[in-house]
Amino acid sequence: MRAAIIGIGAIAGMHARALRDIPGVELVAACCRTEAKGQAFAAEFGCRWHGDAARMLRREKPDFVTVATPSGAHLPAVLAAARRGVHVICEKPLEISLQRIDRMIAACDKAGVTLGAIFPQRFNPVIRTVHEAAAAGRFGPLALATSSVPWWRDDAYYGPGRWQGTKALDGGGALMNQSIHGVDALQWIVGATMPDLAAGENPVESVVALTAVRAHDATRLEVEDTCVAILRFRNGALGQLLAATSLFPGQMRRFLFGGRAGTAEILEEQLVTWQFREPAADDDAIRSRLGTASGTSGGAADPLAINYTCHTRNFEEFLAAIRDGRRPPLDGIEGRKAVAIIEACYKSARTGRPVKVAGAGPGTPA
Repeated sequence: MRAAIIGIGAIAGMHARALRDIPGVELVAACCRTEAKGQAFAAEFGCRWHGDAARMLRREKPDFVTVATPSGAHLPAVLAAARRGVHVICEKPLEISLQRIDRMIAACDKAGVTLGAIFPQRFNPVIRTVHEAAAAGRFGPLALATSSVPWWRDDAYYGPGRWQGTKALDGGGALMNQSIHGVDALQWIVGATMPDLAAGENPVESVVALTAVRAHDATRLEVEDTCVAILRFRNGALGQLLAATSLFPGQMRRFLFGGRAGTAEILEEQLVTWQFREPAADDDAIRSRLGTASGTSGGAADPLAINYTCHTRNFEEFLAAIRDGRRPPLDGIEGRKAVAIIEACYKSARTGRPVKVAGAGPGTPA
């Protein structure tokens, strides 16, 4: 399958390396507006550079593209792919608003192409293991689910000329950019405890949130560097979110899931708690396999201090769905859920009131 990348930012190299590890996939092209950057990328990964996405799609005729532009520029890239009948998989967030995401979903459905979302944490073995336990009912009635992303980004990260931290291209701050992986993992795992949840329905019912700028220049930073939120899930469970780029020097991401029948706790890629009222035969093996620290900071202070292996798995699942002629499990409808939660958090922070989370969008399967 012929692949191309739209946007040659920091994450594009990770996409290229992930695609290179998939048998039968050839990266043929990538595009960006800056020739020097594009030619350097093309030389490194053995592909061709184009200065325009529409021209690249027309000339190269890829089977699928990955979108690695700034978040608020995902929509035009996806629309360009849809117009050419090219399958497309898009970095998180799918876009910076539900309105823009719904336009993407509608365009891909009309064109008959597959739209996939990139949330590589869903392919992290420790996250998948907790998801399987949730689906199996091992926590009992879930009481609490938390995601904590206590990270740090220096002033240069939000400096002049950077798209990060702008409302137009980032759409938000620590919650929309850095913590969205935690938001998605949280709703995905808790959603697994709700087998009767309607297709496309968000497992989060409502939110209460506060945001602030505490470690950067508030006269220049357009979005938050600190957010805390309380979630109410549709099954009655409660949740907590911490999203920060304000906590020097940056700490590892944490998750906690627990209820009457058991608790699981994750520190980055290490399973630090795995205890259940009713033990299972493979519990000791799981603790042995996942209970050792990975040694990665997971982006706590360095945005690129992550492994691309989970991206590879994300792409592989997307391509398998294309080959089989089915929707990928992580499609546009599934990928919009995290943004629905984040939009509600931002509205709550603006109004000072609890906010309901938007339900399923267009194109949801019956």
